[in-house]
Amino acid sequence: MTLGELRTAPPAPARTTRTLRILMWHVHGSWTTSFVHGRHRCLLPATPDRGPDGRGRARTWTWPDTAVEVAPERLADEPVDVVVLQRPHELDLAERWLGRRPGRDLPALYVEHNTPQGDVPRTRHPLADRSDIPVVHVTHFNELFWDCGRAPTTVVEHGVVDPGHRYTGELARAGVAVNEPLRRWRVTGTDLLPRLAQAAPLDVFGMGVADLPARLGLPPDRLRAFDDPPQAAMHDELARRRAYLHPIRWTSLGLSLIEAMLLGLPVLALATTEAREAVPANAGVVTTRVEALCAALRDLVHDPPQAREMGQAARAAALRRYSLDRFLHDWDRLLQEVTR
Repeated sequence: MTLGELRTAPPAPARTTRTLRILMWHVHGSWTTSFVHGRHRCLLPATPDRGPDGRGRARTWTWPDTAVEVAPERLADEPVDVVVLQRPHELDLAERWLGRRPGRDLPALYVEHNTPQGDVPRTRHPLADRSDIPVVHVTHFNELFWDCGRAPTTVVEHGVVDPGHRYTGELARAGVAVNEPLRRWRVTGTDLLPRLAQAAPLDVFGMGVADLPARLGLPPDRLRAFDDPPQAAMHDELARRRAYLHPIRWTSLGLSLIEAMLLGLPVLALATTEAREAVPANAGVVTTRVEALCAALRDLVHDPPQAREMGQAARAAALRRYSLDRFLHDWDRLLQEVTR
């Protein structure tokens, strides 16, 4: 089966296959949390400083024992079956640490998490000139917009560990989950928050949000910040808010949006990148009109029964499309294909 056939093939019973040893880096916490829940053994480089190239296991998520930390100097002795790359420089890291070249001496895949930057319609992927390492996009939007040249491509949509239905909606405020909104600014829709905060009070969760109220000049009754809470605590707190707001302009598909849907929150998002595909009409409001987003936010905060009903539809939609079982099944088929 080719990658093109795999992309369009209907689900099939899993083959009896061997467990693989996968070298991968801990780059995106939520995505990696889903990936390591598969049946394979994931080798995660861990360095003393726990820097970007050696974070090892997560400290704020619960991971299974099959996610194993390995010091870089020990990797040359590990029987790695396949490398899952997520950043261009990992090609050099893997060759240096393993003593083998990904794509040539051992199978490799490259997961593209991000939307292209710069001159978007003409953005060429870093692996576009290679045909030996398939590029795996996490959304169909990504595959559409990246120029991947000769590289084989496929799409494995997100799958999320279900946090369970926790929605209470007891607080007449909207929750927002975003990392580094001051640095990323227009990318994360930070400039839109003052307008949206006039429609409903906002509570913002994530890394680098502590200075957000002061920078935007908003009082606590309009915007509060909760800096870098543990994931489980953030889920509990989000579920107490009446609705979830996703003002991000340019992202592949924020996993926080799917997590909020699974928690049972109605969602409001900008109709950019993949959000329109992820949120059905009965689960929230997705629009490019900021005033329409403000009006919907105002209505939901003042209508608890409607918010609860839409949140139930959001959870059902997320379970159908972004289940962990579907994600792991798709990845297992792809890994077996490239290592066969």
